[in-house]
Amino acid sequence: MDLGLKGKVALVTGGSKGIGKAVARGLAEEGAKVAICARTRAELDTAAAAIAKGTGGEVFPVAGDLTREADVQKIVAATIGHFKRIDILVNNAGAAPGGLLLDITEEQWQQALQLKFMGYVRCMKAVIPHMLRQGGGRIVNIVGNDGVKPIGVELTPSAANAADLAVTIALAEQYGRDNICINAINPGPVATERWDGLVAGIAKVRKISTDEAQKRAERSIPLGRICTPEEVANVAVFVASDRASFMNGALITLDGGQRKALLD
Repeated sequence: MDLGLKGKVALVTGGSKGIGKAVARGLAEEGAKVAICARTRAELDTAAAAIAKGTGGEVFPVAGDLTREADVQKIVAATIGHFKRIDILVNNAGAAPGGLLLDITEEQWQQALQLKFMGYVRCMKAVIPHMLRQGGGRIVNIVGNDGVKPIGVELTPSAANAADLAVTIALAEQYGRDNICINAINPGPVATERWDGLVAGIAKVRKISTDEAQKRAERSIPLGRICTPEEVANVAVFVASDRASFMNGALITLDGGQRKALLD
């Protein structure tokens, strides 16, 4: 199936590893030109080179910190300067510390909201004016199922993700008439570099071993395993494509039917 992505320009945040890297690779495989951003320059350059070599596509790395508005503006300006346009924004960068209410500090709340929520907002605010001038675009917010299936052990991600979903729906209604389609994907547990830290956090809060925490995570999903980055990327690439031309304001749950009560 031709997704109609050949020659399109995509900006993928958090593109140096995990889900973001898989999405960038998937877009490049479909013929899109891809800019990837992350905070660590060395990891970014390595990822860009690997994706370009593996796909034959053009990959442009640009470093920056999405908690800083000036960095976001710099990333977007550099991408426009290099490719002359941005057709697709994939918001993916961001993590929020887990923990229970009585253990979470004010600093951790701010950390969660500054990156996982405000980072997404900053990127959309910077990219949408360019999409308006171009006559349209696609935004895919990779959020997480904590926003629709909140749980006390993941309180700050639940709050930040719910905020992301609210903004996704509101902006989809506002900008749909301008041919800017905005959608969200909500993965459950995904086998990325970050997963080991997350499962260790669950183990610590629940006072169980990491092996037991891993088993509970797998048991909470009817499919009996956690998701791969490529499975998230497959959905994200489709949603970013012209094949999803009537999809706007959708919140796509991609968690294998996870029942979080089984994590307890």
